[in-house]
Amino acid sequence: MIKSSIFVCQQCGNEFSKWFGKCTACGAWNSLVETAKFTNAKKGNAKKINSGQKLEIQKLTDIKADKMQRITTGISELDRALGGGMVTGQVILIAGEPGIGKSTLLLQVANSLQSTVYVSGEESANQVAIRAKRLGINNKSIQFLESTDVDEILQTLSTVSNKPSAVIVDSIQTMSTNDLTGLAGSVGQVRECAFRLLKFAKVNNIPLILVGHVTKEGTVAGPAVLAHIVDTVLWFEGDKQSNLRLLRCVKNRFGATDEVGIFSMEDKGLVSLDNPEKLFLEQDKTNVAGSVVSILMEGTRSILIEIQSLVVPTKMAFPRRVAQGIDSKRLEMLLAVLFRRANVPLYDMDVFVNVAGGIKAQDPSVDLAICLSIASSFFDKPPPKKFLAVGELGLSGEIRAVSFQEKRIKDSRRLGFSDIASSSSFKYLPQVIHNYF
Repeated sequence: MIKSSIFVCQQCGNEFSKWFGKCTACGAWNSLVETAKFTNAKKGNAKKINSGQKLEIQKLTDIKADKMQRITTGISELDRALGGGMVTGQVILIAGEPGIGKSTLLLQVANSLQSTVYVSGEESANQVAIRAKRLGINNKSIQFLESTDVDEILQTLSTVSNKPSAVIVDSIQTMSTNDLTGLAGSVGQVRECAFRLLKFAKVNNIPLILVGHVTKEGTVAGPAVLAHIVDTVLWFEGDKQSNLRLLRCVKNRFGATDEVGIFSMEDKGLVSLDNPEKLFLEQDKTNVAGSVVSILMEGTRSILIEIQSLVVPTKMAFPRRVAQGIDSKRLEMLLAVLFRRANVPLYDMDVFVNVAGGIKAQDPSVDLAICLSIASSFFDKPPPKKFLAVGELGLSGEIRAVSFQEKRIKDSRRLGFSDIASSSSFKYLPQVIHNYF
């Protein structure tokens, strides 16, 4: 077989011998991706190869479904995000911004497994060894391979005598193959290298973990391309200025996608937070004006958060609305509901809303807590002790029930909150404000 490369439009499928900025067939811009092409060596040999095997149709109910054997990573929060651990032959993509802690986490995973091959294309062996020493990594069975050529890597892995427990590739953006002319990190190189690594993992039943970086342009050459290829996608989130790290599962062929792993970045690496219920809450500071506690569902676990608001008279022609941790457009909508439905005059007030702890609250279940926090600051009256609010608000001011509401209320009472405002106790926002403020 002779290997060559062509450029294929991702919109219409037309093939070109060289790259163009605009597809001449459909007119799409920047849609041509370099792809490896394999052709027969002899000219005219266009005869279709027939393996001689007859395909058989099976009933789905007759197919034997073997129970998956999970491989624990030794890190409880990572196992939680994966649905209980890794599966043989599973291809996992861990995506996130550079410096968020992906390499640190995977070194800790390698330290917990019996034998791991760590392939590094970004850092030298000396750099990885320095980090491993700082993290206290002392597993002598970790094997290190420094290369960016995916074909050389696969050839070397095929000669390893003992089957490794897992293979880690850090990162997929640095890998390349000589069959394509594009630079490492281009869409064609990333997709082709990932496909070859995936094929090796499936044939040898070895878990494969790929590291993918998120770009400012919207992950064009990274995780967005790989999401359809790999089995599991784990998204690493967090503010670099904070110790908090969230590992969110957004795709999993071997488990649920509603689990979240929570970590704290420490000097010795990432530490699993098994009981994060009160992680974002300062109990001694919640009973002040403008501070209201709410509860989020991250996967199957409940997390208490503190909504802080500050309302002050404006000195500008247009009052400011500043939101940290929540959507600014949703804040504008909630302020309109407060003004129109609850008669809270905020048209000449600057409003600042913050979710303490650096977590992002995108769940509409915090709507009621945000409005009550703003009202508390406006009237300069703190909410009662052991008070918690959970509920979504409609444009008419009604309080709507949220998902897992009974579980949220039950967990809140278990954590000591006896006074809870929700759709079960109030129907409209003005009733809650009148009752407490």
